[in-house]
Amino acid sequence: MIKYKYHHLGIPTKNPVKGEKYLKDYKVYHCGYEESEFGIEWMRYEDDCTLPEIVKTLPHVAFEVDDIYEAIRGRKVIIEPNSPSEGNIVAFIEENGAPGE
Repeated sequence: MIKYKYHHLGIPTKNPVKGEKYLKDYKVYHCGYEESEFGIEWMRYEDDCTLPEIVKTLPHVAFEVDDIYEAIRGRKVIIEPNSPSEGNIVAFIEENGAPGE
């Protein structure tokens, strides 16, 4: 059985947020979840960002899992496993019309 541990809530925004960091390979700015006691992350996407619209427009909940490939098996994967920062592998799925990480 897969255990899901809450990690953060990602919220898209159009406004710059103090302290945001830029991920040039993804054309997205992000910040907040490291400092937020509730794990809230703000995501601001460049106009030419190629990530799926559902990710750029709807909030997502992110979970930690022991095996990401097992966790996404049989699910609708909308962003394949990748490494936006050293030591982290992430993937996005669509679950009942909402993105999940």
